[in-house]
Amino acid sequence: MATTTALLLFSGGQDSTVCLSWALERFDRVETLGFDYGQRHRIELEARKDVLNRLTSIKPEWAGRLADDHEIQLTELGRISETALTRDAEIVMTSSGLPSTFVPGRNIIFLTYAAAVAYRRGITSLIGGMCETDYSGYPDCRKMTLDSLAQTLSLGMDQTFTIETPLMFTSKAATWKLAHELGSEALVELIIEYTHTCYLGDRSKRHAWGYGCGVCPACELRAKGYEEWRADVN
Repeated sequence: MATTTALLLFSGGQDSTVCLSWALERFDRVETLGFDYGQRHRIELEARKDVLNRLTSIKPEWAGRLADDHEIQLTELGRISETALTRDAEIVMTSSGLPSTFVPGRNIIFLTYAAAVAYRRGITSLIGGMCETDYSGYPDCRKMTLDSLAQTLSLGMDQTFTIETPLMFTSKAATWKLAHELGSEALVELIIEYTHTCYLGDRSKRHAWGYGCGVCPACELRAKGYEEWRADVN
């Protein structure tokens, strides 16, 4: 039987950590890809390495499936985007109806680079933690966008790519639940202690759901989901 391999966009946050755990249950090999795009919360680059080093302790079989990690420099993206995610600016709702943290084309660019890496490595399955349920409204997180992109990448490289998004229609509460199903309380604790989600890069405040400022949109979504999940469990 042929070995199945996937390339997963891995930021070191809650969603990508749950997606990585999901992938390790389904593929023989999972490679990971991260990006330095001048993000304000650069601490996630440290978090992703920490999580990768610790994740395989959750289940012994994952150690044999977690494969190469790649990191790509895309600092020009941060320079040209001029958003609250790539510079010290207030997070507000803009006239477009999107928050000022929206980095135009970010996921499209990430997945295009991922496809280029995957092409050279003989990988056709791309995985991302995009979601259009509990999210900030980014248009490049929507299923319609990603389905179209998968078709474009396949045509442009003459190679059939799939873009899998296991959290696409999953609430943040359900994401915590999925983490528990995949790796029990050990995975939940790893996510709380070592993943990073806060847009401001704040690791000084420890909450029940993890570290963060507690007031940015990312922290609010993560906290709300955790509280709803724990309330449902209890």
